[in-house]
Amino acid sequence: MRPGIDLAGKRVLVVGLARSGLASALLCARHGANVTATDELPEAKLAETAQKLRAVSVTLVLGGHPESIFAEQDLVIVSPGVPANLPQLELARAQGIHVWSEIELAWHLLHGPLVAITGSNGKTTTTALVGHILESAHVPVLVGGNIGTPLVSLVDSSSDSTVTVAEVSSFQLETIHAFRPDIAVMLNLTPDHLDRHVSFEEYARAKGRLFENQVESDAAVLNADDQRVAQLVPSRPQVFWFSRNKRVMAGAFLRGDQIIFRRDGVETVLLHRGEIPLRGEHNLENVMAACIAARLAGVEPEAIAAGVRSFAGVEHRLEFVAEIGGVSFFNDSKATNVDATLKALEAFSNPLLVILGGKDKGGDFTALQEPLRRHARFVLLIGAAADKIAQQLGNALPVERAGTLERAVRVAFEHAQPGDTVLLAPACASFDQFENFEHRGRVFKQAVERLEHESAAGAGKG
Repeated sequence: MRPGIDLAGKRVLVVGLARSGLASALLCARHGANVTATDELPEAKLAETAQKLRAVSVTLVLGGHPESIFAEQDLVIVSPGVPANLPQLELARAQGIHVWSEIELAWHLLHGPLVAITGSNGKTTTTALVGHILESAHVPVLVGGNIGTPLVSLVDSSSDSTVTVAEVSSFQLETIHAFRPDIAVMLNLTPDHLDRHVSFEEYARAKGRLFENQVESDAAVLNADDQRVAQLVPSRPQVFWFSRNKRVMAGAFLRGDQIIFRRDGVETVLLHRGEIPLRGEHNLENVMAACIAARLAGVEPEAIAAGVRSFAGVEHRLEFVAEIGGVSFFNDSKATNVDATLKALEAFSNPLLVILGGKDKGGDFTALQEPLRRHARFVLLIGAAADKIAQQLGNALPVERAGTLERAVRVAFEHAQPGDTVLLAPACASFDQFENFEHRGRVFKQAVERLEHESAAGAGKG
C-alpha cells in the first residue's frame, strides 16, 4: 500500500509552470490544497497557464522565485526543468519542508501497479512499447511521465486494476522521497545532461535512485551488457536482466535469432528477432526490456509477441519521413546526445548525410568521428553547437555549416545520390532554435514535405 497524502488545507508551492508544473498545481487544487505557483517567466509569456490556474484559485508569483514564499509552505513540488539545487529549494529543505518532484506527488496518489522506465536513451520507445503490449493484451493501461502526459495527470484515471507505465528522467528522480515503482527498468547509462549535472557520476546517482525504495516484492530490470548499469544492481528487489550477448539467470536474452524469457529456470521463446519492426541493435535491447516488463505485469508470451509485431514505433525516433528521388529521409530528433546519435548511425547500412547540432549538453563529439567516417558521406551542422562539433570532428569527412534545419535539408538533398539516406540525429538539445525536440522533428518533416511537393511538381512539368 502506498502511504497516500491528504492535501486538503495544505500549503503547497509549485515551482516551474511548464507541462508537469501546471498539472501538479491543478491536481493539488482539486485535492483541496492552498496552492501557490511560481515561475521565472513573466505573466505575458504564461497568459494561458495563468488563466487556468487563477480559475481554480491558485496564487501566482511570476517573474522570479522570491525566497519568502518558500518558507511559508507545507510542501514544495519542483518541476523537472528547475535545478534541484536552487538556493530557494535548499532553504525550504533546511526548514524541514519536503521538496518533491511531480512523480513523487503522483506516486502517493496513483492506484494500481507502476512500471517506471529510465535510461539515457530508448526511454520513450520502451515506455510506448510496454504500453502498447499491455493495451494489445487488453490490460487496462495508462502511459505518461516524461513521454508527454505528466504522471499527475493520470492520477484521477487510475484504479486498482490499471497498470501505469511511466518514463522518468534524471531530473525527476533527483527529487523523489518515497517513490517506489513495482517494476523499475534501467535501459542504459551514457553521458547526458552534463550541462545540468556537475558530473557523470552525479547523473548516474540520480538515475540509480529509481531502485532506492524498492522492496523484495518489486522487480528491477537492468541491461546486462552495460557495465555502468550493472554497477547499480539493487540488493532488495528481484533482479531481471536483458542481454544481446549472453544467457542470463533471469530475464531476456538472445539465442540465435530467438528472444528467450527465463524465470525460475524455465525458458520460453517470446519471438524471433526478424519479427521486430524497429531498426537498430539498440531497439533490440529496448524490445527485450519491454518484454520483461510486460511479462512481469502478467501478459502471456503470445500476446507479448503480437504486441511487438504490431508496434509502429514512436514519432521522432528513427521515423521514416519520405523517399524523394531514391533518397530516404529519417527523423531521429530525439537523438539529443552523442550516444543516441551513435545508435542511429549503426541502424543504417546505406550511405548517410547526417544533420547534427543544436544546444550543446556537454557532449564529446569526437566519439562521432570514426562512426561517421564509416557510415556517412557528408555532415550538415545547425545551431549553437556547430563550431564545437566542426572542431571536434576535424577532417573525418566533409562538413558544411547550414545554419538552419530547413537549409540543411535542402543542402543534404542537393548532395545526396539515389540510395542515400538523409538522417536528422542532432546529438544536441533543441532549445537554441526550437521549443523542444518534437518541434525540431516537425520542422524537419515539413521541410522534407516541401521538397517532396517541389520534386513532384518538377516531375509533372517534365
